[in-house]
Amino acid sequence: MMSGVKAGLVSADVLRREQQELRRHERSNKHLEEESRHSETVFRDKSGRKRDLAQEQLEQRQKAEAQSKRDEQYAKWGKGLAQGRQQQQNVEDAIKEMQKPLARYIDDQDLDQMLREQEREGDPMAEFIKKRKAKENKEKKEKPRYSGPAPPLNRFNIWPGHRWDGVDRSNGFEQQRFARIANKKAVQELAYKWSVEDM
Repeated sequence: MMSGVKAGLVSADVLRREQQELRRHERSNKHLEEESRHSETVFRDKSGRKRDLAQEQLEQRQKAEAQSKRDEQYAKWGKGLAQGRQQQQNVEDAIKEMQKPLARYIDDQDLDQMLREQEREGDPMAEFIKKRKAKENKEKKEKPRYSGPAPPLNRFNIWPGHRWDGVDRSNGFEQQRFARIANKKAVQELAYKWSVEDM
């Protein structure tokens, strides 16, 4: 049988002997049972080597932290860096305005600056100040721009570079495109006029 005892009609002596043998076998395995009760589970990978679970958890945590930092950075980039800086500047300006007293007097420099920058109708010095500001802005170095005969149109309204010699070296696609658009518009307009002619 599966338990190790004999099947069928068995005498009491044979049964007693088998029972003693089973007990002896259990006692000999008792120390193995005690050892296995307090032992830790050994995890192995596919190749049979022992796995260090604590080290794997640490590596997983580090990967998750790196991934979260990367996701946070991409989220910040997705919102736009310039927009983020502008929003931060708006918050700082709002905090600065909140710290000012409600009643503002004549010696308040921010109020004075704001009032000076306002343009009033009929101000005789406004034109002089505009000219001065325009002159100051003109003195700032600007990138050179193309100055010549009007360049041919393109789909993106991009102005040619300042070194362009004025020769159109395209294959004519832009002109064909604009011609198709104009033709389509003319046909639509003609169809509309024809449809409302009787009214």
